[in-house]
Amino acid sequence: MKKDIKVEIEIPENVEVELAGKKLRVKAGNNEVERSFLDPCIEIKKEGNKIVLFSKKGTKREKAMVGTFKAHIANIMKGVSEGFEYRLKICSSHFPMSVNVEDNHVLIKNFLGEKIPRKAKILKGVDIKIDGEEIVVKGDDIEKVGQTAANIEQACRINKRDRRVFQDGCYITKKARGDLA
Repeated sequence: MKKDIKVEIEIPENVEVELAGKKLRVKAGNNEVERSFLDPCIEIKKEGNKIVLFSKKGTKREKAMVGTFKAHIANIMKGVSEGFEYRLKICSSHFPMSVNVEDNHVLIKNFLGEKIPRKAKILKGVDIKIDGEEIVVKGDDIEKVGQTAANIEQACRINKRDRRVFQDGCYITKKARGDLA
């Protein structure tokens, strides 16, 4: 059944929102995240201190997309005001491995005794800090922070060996939780 769908999102006090067409730019202090919301059936407007998502005669698909857009916008607002953090644990039992940050890559040296270091890409806008056996990944955009943590974890993936015996690698121990409002 088709009906009008209207969802309002409150903008926090310390957050500035600019809307240009379907592109949303959210700022708080020095932090800024920009994202495009492309769906021809959903309109995005800024009315006072609220962002309004509207779909005229929307179906289940449009209702689902409005909910998705709402979650993304809430995560962007939380990210610029508070930030997101992932934590990874470095586990090495067979060979002593070292993890370093160089340019926009994380280098994992001596992983399972390999001569060539493994690389994981760091996305733009993400900061990485290594504290002994722990890697801390921080940033404003939850998608970039999560993808960088996943890149590090996937760089240490073990093939053709029993994972119950060879448990070396970098594993995500704490994830950032977004708003599920």
